[in-house]
Amino acid sequence: MPVIRTERLSLRPVTAADLATVLAVQGDPAAARFRPSGPADAAECARDLRAWTAHWDEHGFGYWVVEHGGEPVGLGGVQHSEFDGARYLNLYYRFRPPVWGKGFAPEMARAAVDLAAARAAHLPVWIVTTVDNEPARRVADKLGFREFRQAEYHGALSRFYTSAV
Repeated sequence: MPVIRTERLSLRPVTAADLATVLAVQGDPAAARFRPSGPADAAECARDLRAWTAHWDEHGFGYWVVEHGGEPVGLGGVQHSEFDGARYLNLYYRFRPPVWGKGFAPEMARAAVDLAAARAAHLPVWIVTTVDNEPARRVADKLGFREFRQAEYHGALSRFYTSAV
């Protein structure tokens, strides 16, 4: 899949060469402050990266490295997931603290939702985040998502948002 360009961002598929970027984002204590298990270590980042690249190989879409000005600033995209018997596309976004507040998450997320509509329109797009993650809630609101459920997810009480009407 080619690089997708938004107004300010380049979105490219993750590759095995992106371990340092994944660790810089997932392992940053500030960036991971709402992650129930806390910052990821190198082994977990390597495991996630293998799963993410396998998703690309199988489905032709998935999570991206998000770049601004040629520098990696975050990770995000959509990927197949399942919870409580429901299949959906998980809309994921996590950015490095220096770029918070610049609107990069909703900009990337809009491109991901467009991709989901083109590649897997039969599945709803969900955002799942801990109940105290106000920044993620604001992104969901900006995208027009609505909360439809609260439940335990990966060890934390979480809010579930959907794009489905």
